[in-house]
Amino acid sequence: MKLVIGGIILFLALTGATTILMGAFDVDFGLANYWDVHGAFFLIFIALFPRLTLLFSSIPFGGFFWWLGLIFTPRLLVAVLATISYWNSNWILVIISWVLVLGGESSEKYYIIKKRREKKLVIGLDY
Repeated sequence: MKLVIGGIILFLALTGATTILMGAFDVDFGLANYWDVHGAFFLIFIALFPRLTLLFSSIPFGGFFWWLGLIFTPRLLVAVLATISYWNSNWILVIISWVLVLGGESSEKYYIIKKRREKKLVIGLDY
């Protein structure tokens, strides 16, 4: 539950920061249309294989936080980049990316822990 609340707070903070930067400082980002830049295959691959797609695609990269995001939480990096770039034109895709972050990370951890427990029970290492 903490992950969901933290993700919602991060989403709202990024949305607020984007709105303030665009309104007060006339920063032009978030005006591109996703479908003009990428296609359906990119969308499928970024959802299923975020690390590989981020490394081998045309997404701008670099910076300390970008590399940290790629190594530790690639889905969160994808959601942050989507929020910054496409919130005004494709907000439905941005919301879907945040759902994948919140649901994908927690479900992966759940199934990894579940498989580890099943493997220990099969081997007979009940802790």
